[in-house]
Amino acid sequence: MSDRNLPLWLKLAFSAWILFWAPAYAVLLGPHNFFWLCNLASFLILAGLWLENRLLLSMQWLSVALIGLLWGLDVGVAALTGWHPFGGTAYMFDPDFPDLARVLSFYHLVLPPVAGFAVWRLGYDRRALAWQSLLTVVAVIVSWALTDPERNINWVRAPFGMEQAPLPEPAYLPLLMLGWVALILWPVHRLSLWWQNRTPGE
Repeated sequence: MSDRNLPLWLKLAFSAWILFWAPAYAVLLGPHNFFWLCNLASFLILAGLWLENRLLLSMQWLSVALIGLLWGLDVGVAALTGWHPFGGTAYMFDPDFPDLARVLSFYHLVLPPVAGFAVWRLGYDRRALAWQSLLTVVAVIVSWALTDPERNINWVRAPFGMEQAPLPEPAYLPLLMLGWVALILWPVHRLSLWWQNRTPGE
């Protein structure tokens, strides 16, 4: 239905953002940085907006909703108190980290409302959990195999805030994948299903 389509201004604005953000990130942090799931989500959200693809947008909603919230809380609390309640955002306060890259990292706060608005307009696709879980597993494996261990992309070498994993890799990696699905994707999936079920006609 035409009244459920995504607005052109959103597609154009997000496209303009990607055209600036992606080259800047590539120069400042290197192409391996795009293996982060939240960075992959930026490109997949862009494709989902133009295609108006419910499944693709629902998948990325699962990927960014809770991560964006936790990222924002961690940065906000750390800015006020110096304490990181969750971890993973220490780089935002590292004077050696490029200033522009720190500013651009606030995209973590932009992706959830963009993906959330798109899912609200188009509806949530319940297949998203299975497909995003598969994508997450693939991203973790590829990050472990192809990226610099010191970058710790998607925390494949150790949880954020730790210098090394508390378990051997054969045990740590499967638990990491399970943690991504059970702690990040599944709660948002359940909340999305609950919201969709309470709004008739979606």
